[in-house]
Amino acid sequence: MTLSLSVIAILILVGLILLLLEVLVIPGVGVAGIVGFGLIGVAVWQAFSSHGMGVGIRTVIIVVALSVALIYLSLKSKTWSRISLNNNLTGKVNVVDELEIKAGDRGVTVGRLAPMGKAEFNGKYYEVKTYGEYVDPNQPIEVIKIEFNSIYVKPVKL
Repeated sequence: MTLSLSVIAILILVGLILLLLEVLVIPGVGVAGIVGFGLIGVAVWQAFSSHGMGVGIRTVIIVVALSVALIYLSLKSKTWSRISLNNNLTGKVNVVDELEIKAGDRGVTVGRLAPMGKAEFNGKYYEVKTYGEYVDPNQPIEVIKIEFNSIYVKPVKL
């Protein structure tokens, strides 16, 4: 079986693309990497067997040069900064201002506390916790303590 130089070049390019995908996109050692190495190996073998020693050596040099260039271009920081997300998250999770809410404050559950849920205190909504109790919506609750931005509550008996 003899392959033309254009088919050998296509095999090399497809093999390099599969190897690049294997290294940068697909986790682990998988089919893409094995097939990529196989395609490059077949292309180099066919260059030697079909077209002689000179073409085979030039093919190996081209494969090495393309591999180095592809690795260099793909690992440059500007290459990935063009396609990566650059958004900063500004949201905060239940930051408790102890001037606005403190132990002893009373509020109302917004949803069911099972044993966590939302509650309203002084017109603001907070994520609250109970000590294992389930509290239905729209029930009065009282803040027991605030610890590490966690608000612990108990139901108020009317």
